[in-house]
Amino acid sequence: MPREYDVELPTHTVRVLEWGPEDGPLVVALHGFPDTALTWRRVAPLLADAGWRVAAPYLRGYAPSGIPSDRDYSVRALVGDAIAFHALLRGDERTVLLGHDWGAITTNAVAADPVSPYAKHVALAVPPLNAMSGWDPALLRQPLHSWYIAYNQVPGLAERTFEWLTARLWRLWSPGYDAAEDLAHLRASVPDRARAKAVVSYYRAMLGPGIKPALADPIHPLLVLHGADDRCMEAGLARLAGATPVAGAGHFMQLERPEVVAAEIIRFLA
Repeated sequence: MPREYDVELPTHTVRVLEWGPEDGPLVVALHGFPDTALTWRRVAPLLADAGWRVAAPYLRGYAPSGIPSDRDYSVRALVGDAIAFHALLRGDERTVLLGHDWGAITTNAVAADPVSPYAKHVALAVPPLNAMSGWDPALLRQPLHSWYIAYNQVPGLAERTFEWLTARLWRLWSPGYDAAEDLAHLRASVPDRARAKAVVSYYRAMLGPGIKPALADPIHPLLVLHGADDRCMEAGLARLAGATPVAGAGHFMQLERPEVVAAEIIRFLA
């Protein structure tokens, strides 16, 4: 079982799960949507066995972390949190930033920031947005998968239907994966409409100026992994960005193929 503790950001309290030796080099692991810090429960012990200390915060709006007082869910705010975690979680010159989904969007943006305090960066399921250039038939199919982004823009709709929506997305994005345990964790983390509004507000903030850090090109070392069977973002788009495919995995590859994902991360960090 992971250790649990809280750290304080200027706008809210953050609950952190931690695996591995307390004196090990640090991996800060950021989860995505619709998920929780427990998404790392299979990969983190494998990294811990390799000597790493893995600290996974519940991102802003996800209980038991707080709803931020500034109600800012933009990429700019997420990047600020990620950079602050380096010091709050006792990082050093070896520290690595790891992210999945929205955590990956954040990781890519931090990797593009000249002041990133992280030695290396690892993004799962979402490559840097500007890197997906060129032509692939996946460009024609992707809009069929991205309907949920527009759905989440409608005021009140996603909040009212959150449980239906999130169960459907897990089923669609990782075909064949049994997400019952993950959905139970999600219900505990997003138990009411106030929390659901916070979580879907990440998508609503995409329309504002705070999205700008996600459009920058990475300048620091970055590994991108992508599930070959991902039905959230087409694998063809990830190939355009030079992502490393993970065979037999959908969107939630860290849960579906944890041994493969951990091995790729460890190889990159070596």
